[in-house]
Amino acid sequence: MAIPEIEVGAIAPEMPAMFDGMKLAAVATILYVIVRCLNLKSPTASPDLTYQDTPLNRFLLKSCSLLTREYIPPLLWGKSGHLQTALYGKMGRVNSPHPHGQRKYLAMQDGATATFDLFEPLADHPTGDDVTMVICPGIGNHSEKHYIRTFVDHSQKQGYRCAVLNHLGALPNIELTSPRMFTYGCTWEFAAMVGYIRRTFPQTQLIVVGFSLGGNIVCKFLGENRANQEGVLCCVSVCQGYSALRAQETFLQWDHCRRFYNFLMTDNMKKIILSHRRILFSGSSDKVTDADMSRLFTATSLNQIDDSIMRKFHGYSSLKEYYEKESCVHYIHNVDVPLLLVNSADDPLVHESLLTIPRTLAEKKPNVIFALTLHGGHLGFFEGAVLVPQPLTWMDKVIVSYANAICQWEKEKATCQGGNASEGESSEDKP
Repeated sequence: MAIPEIEVGAIAPEMPAMFDGMKLAAVATILYVIVRCLNLKSPTASPDLTYQDTPLNRFLLKSCSLLTREYIPPLLWGKSGHLQTALYGKMGRVNSPHPHGQRKYLAMQDGATATFDLFEPLADHPTGDDVTMVICPGIGNHSEKHYIRTFVDHSQKQGYRCAVLNHLGALPNIELTSPRMFTYGCTWEFAAMVGYIRRTFPQTQLIVVGFSLGGNIVCKFLGENRANQEGVLCCVSVCQGYSALRAQETFLQWDHCRRFYNFLMTDNMKKIILSHRRILFSGSSDKVTDADMSRLFTATSLNQIDDSIMRKFHGYSSLKEYYEKESCVHYIHNVDVPLLLVNSADDPLVHESLLTIPRTLAEKKPNVIFALTLHGGHLGFFEGAVLVPQPLTWMDKVIVSYANAICQWEKEKATCQGGNASEGESSEDKP
């Protein structure tokens, strides 16, 4: 049987062309994925602001021009909320400084020991006044985190004293002294720190700052009791979710990889809890059972940890009650001092449905400004030209700029009131 001859010359020229086409298709696919994942086609814009037209808000937006100017993230990766969040979480700030402070220990009524770090200003404040920033970090964070160190260093150089709460149980080298650690909305330790600052520096004025979970705590603290607002010039909250009850379902969804972030945060919380298991689950504590411990080991979401462990530190009967009582959404309307609420539209942790809370608040209350950036991720807000971000973030600069504007407003208001009083006295003395 004759074997047919294969015309090699007729097929061979077509093969390289076919391979070239496959290579081009592969390159095009990769580029498409990169463009989509990095969100490169997204525009840059100034923050979307919600506020009432009042003299104070006009002054603040004029003085704090960063809120009205275009926020420009690094070109190649800054428009990805995931990369902004990852860089904040894993790499921290660029060339993070190491501010030197003193660690303070405060005994609580239930036997717990609250700790915070106190940093003195490195320059005179622009107004000449004594002003202290009381700062509450994010979940499981403390004064040694990169983003906190960078913000503190920047604030010190602008003339602010800084007091940074270390969440109960968050510092790896500090042992707990009672069977309780920090929770989503417990304000006890923050209140103790603020009380210390007020007693030690009676002349100081306070700027309250909260990041993520810390934003929930500080807004709840101010709204719990109006006396907590005495001596407070303003409050700034960045990237918080406002309502744990509303957020619990969205945090279990896979869109924007929230379920994955939930798992990572759950794993970190497990490590913190288990590092203190001796005091948390000793014989002196009857709040947590062996079954609760088993559920802790198998937990894959923060909801499961909150239900089996965290709510029991304060005796809540259910997860719903815990989230209801611990969320600032039920207290924030009581805050009357100027309030700046900052969130990012591409924050992978905070669902867009939660942002109706600060937007509605800003529409109803004249003391509130809600700023929503198009990019920034969760506590990212990096700035930079192409690839390498700047050491200071947009978030760092906005908080200090807003605080400066508030202090200037108070200074000018006091001067005007003093001048009017003097004029009144002199007119009465005239014959």
